[in-house]
Amino acid sequence: MSNSTSGNVPVLNIANVLTVIRILMVPLFIWLLLADEGRGELYRWLAVATFAVAIYTDKLDGDLARSRGLITDFGKIADPIADKLLIGSALVMLSALGELWWWVTIVILVREIGITLLRFVVIRYGVMAASRGGKLKTVIQTLAIFLLLLPLTTWLGAWAWWIGAVVMAAALVVTVVTGVDYVIQAVKLRRGALQNPGSR
Repeated sequence: MSNSTSGNVPVLNIANVLTVIRILMVPLFIWLLLADEGRGELYRWLAVATFAVAIYTDKLDGDLARSRGLITDFGKIADPIADKLLIGSALVMLSALGELWWWVTIVILVREIGITLLRFVVIRYGVMAASRGGKLKTVIQTLAIFLLLLPLTTWLGAWAWWIGAVVMAAALVVTVVTGVDYVIQAVKLRRGALQNPGSR
């Protein structure tokens, strides 16, 4: 079985190691966020730091994989899984702590899981590349989560939460709009492949 998509790239490389580390950081992040029922400021700051480091490893492993030719089949599968685990766990924990409406978390998770499944369904017709809107969605989601995680209410009061909530509202809009766009892409991709079977 081939372990790479370009040449003979070993699965055990720095980019994939960083991806696995990011996955392993998810339970640590959850534990820190739940420590003292989410009210311990020290643990909260440690949770924020863990989230920030995990997000940085996402950028770092992608940059390393592309610049050093370390792209593998494992990385292509594990990297998006790691991202969704981190973002998804943060949303769920914020809702569990009563700091984010559950319906927001559910809408975002349904969109993320749904589009991931859709990619697998239409892969026989072609690959749906990540759009600029999709990348923007990820950036805004990450910023919103980061703002909501920061324990700034001690100094800024309720305004601290509202700042994060406004950014999360923007993230929600972009998440839904890009989700609809991906569905349209998938329909066009399938229609084009069926109309031109020789192109596949």
